[in-house]
Amino acid sequence: MNRILICDDEKEIVDAIEIYLRQEGYETLRAANGMEAVEAAAGNDIQLIIMDVMMPKLDGIRAMQKIREFSAVPIIMLSAKSEDVDKIAGLTYGADDYVTKPFNPMELIARVRSQIRRYTMLGSRSAQEDRTTLKNGGLELDDAKKQVFVDGEEIRLTPMEFSILKLLMQNPGIVFSANRIYEAVWGEAALAADNTVAVHVRHLREKIEINPKEPRYIKVVWGLGYKMEKQPGS
Repeated sequence: MNRILICDDEKEIVDAIEIYLRQEGYETLRAANGMEAVEAAAGNDIQLIIMDVMMPKLDGIRAMQKIREFSAVPIIMLSAKSEDVDKIAGLTYGADDYVTKPFNPMELIARVRSQIRRYTMLGSRSAQEDRTTLKNGGLELDDAKKQVFVDGEEIRLTPMEFSILKLLMQNPGIVFSANRIYEAVWGEAALAADNTVAVHVRHLREKIEINPKEPRYIKVVWGLGYKMEKQPGS
């Protein structure tokens, strides 16, 4: 059974989310602040986290940063704010998705299903038998073990970052628009996906490029999208 951590300082919201998740067959854990969320994530086998941004003791953004130090579990952020800058901030620091309060419970459940399905396929619990390894210069992606190496050093990626990198490495030289990447990776129709994809690509570049401002691997084709630059000898 998949276990989901719900973190929000408003008990009524946690109660409501818990009811819907349990109706769908998920097991739940609760946390009332960011510190409790970090402790719960570190001490339990969790497949997804739903976390509010504004909380006492440790806010959701800082809690997520601490969780990302030891876990790539999908994180869906909740916030009463709807401005793009707040969404970008959450995605920049490691969130996989973002839902604005008040939210439609069925939409939240759909996003939970999507993230858990992707994590099961791409995360540490995957039991895929495909042993395909993708290589491009000093960049290597092991699709079976879900590991990425840059010049021999293992790099930790979130499931979304891994999915984007895999898509681009499977199609070297092919330009993918932000909408095409979103539809392929998130598995849903792209609506104003540019910012979401841009944040994940920027975060990915910071991890795999020696100098993100002069990238070797992921290139921007202005006005069109992104592509994986094929390295000499690959």
